[in-house]
Amino acid sequence: MNRFALSISRGIARVTESALGPYQTAVIRIGFSATWLLFLLRELPHRQELYGPDGPWSWGLAEQLIADNGAFTVLMWSDGRVWFETVYVLAVLSSVLLMLGWRTRAMSVLFMLGVLSLQNRSVFIGDGGDNVLHLMSVYLVFTRCGQVWSLDARRARLARQAHARGERAGDRVGPALWGVLGLGLAVATLAGWLFDGDPFVPSLLWAVWLAQGLWWVVGRRARFAQPRIMLDVIANIVHNGALLVIMAEACLIYATAGWYKIQGSRWQDGTAVYYPLHLDSFSPWPALADLMSSSGAMVMIVTYGTVIVQVAFPFTLFNRRVKNVLLAVMITEHAVIAVVLGLPFFSLAMITADAVFLPTSFLRLLGDRVARARGRLRAGGSRTKLPEQRAPGDRENTHVGFTA
Repeated sequence: MNRFALSISRGIARVTESALGPYQTAVIRIGFSATWLLFLLRELPHRQELYGPDGPWSWGLAEQLIADNGAFTVLMWSDGRVWFETVYVLAVLSSVLLMLGWRTRAMSVLFMLGVLSLQNRSVFIGDGGDNVLHLMSVYLVFTRCGQVWSLDARRARLARQAHARGERAGDRVGPALWGVLGLGLAVATLAGWLFDGDPFVPSLLWAVWLAQGLWWVVGRRARFAQPRIMLDVIANIVHNGALLVIMAEACLIYATAGWYKIQGSRWQDGTAVYYPLHLDSFSPWPALADLMSSSGAMVMIVTYGTVIVQVAFPFTLFNRRVKNVLLAVMITEHAVIAVVLGLPFFSLAMITADAVFLPTSFLRLLGDRVARARGRLRAGGSRTKLPEQRAPGDRENTHVGFTA
């Protein structure tokens, strides 16, 4: 009984004292923001037809659908072209800043608003990767995804160093950003736009805004450490719960996909992979698709292997070695799908979702190698060119060089 109680207390301490998976959540932050950013940049010439006023899914049709399902999108606040362009630019900007890890809490909220607003404006555009991005953008708001590999982590490190030297590190950008976002929320609420549909997203926006204000006030004004410790414990619990939901979501995606594939006749006879390879919409490299489909044994192995890996993956989480092997297989499979079937953003979204299960040691090793490569590039770029060696008899040049 004492051993069981001790295990429970250790588990509670682990969940409350720290935000677990800092490197995994950093990869998720970078991966999903980069995926959304690349998609927005690729569709920049076609943005008006996809999500804007010139699209076949008109503003009136979207208004009727949203009135029924209550989906949240700020694009329904106005049908003007200027408002659409503003939202699109903000979506791009928030993706860049979230990927860099600048004010990650605020940028994760703006990132979520950009994803929900554009995707809910035209619900018939997208694929399974967009659905994953849709869900993960909401989950990211609850995580402390800027602990490592971010500008926030760098700013926190510099603040600690300044505090150790006895200096006071002020932050004017954070309160200013908090005030601007609060003003926007107040205007949208008073105008009746914010709570026009389902109240979940608007309530979440106000909750995050109030929580950030409370965090700043307690950090600056509290005379004792207990209030800040309590807020830190709550933030850790919320982060760890969101991380658990992300992992469960990834397992659910693979489990449902695998079991539904088992029920399909094409997956049962081993020919399901063959037919997409011969569709014009999914054949950016016809020669490569023909090469893969030319072998019946290869098609059957890939078909059955996909089902086996997807069904078995959730059960392999209890065995680290088997899990890592299947994880490498799934990431490789998504990379092949990106190239062969021409679905890069779907594959990027799924690879990012898979990254939540990557070992911390591997991610730290990867980060160290990236840091070393960046350091070598900086050293090479800042290296000055030494003057050429002068001839022994060149006294005039030597004298001039010395006096200069």
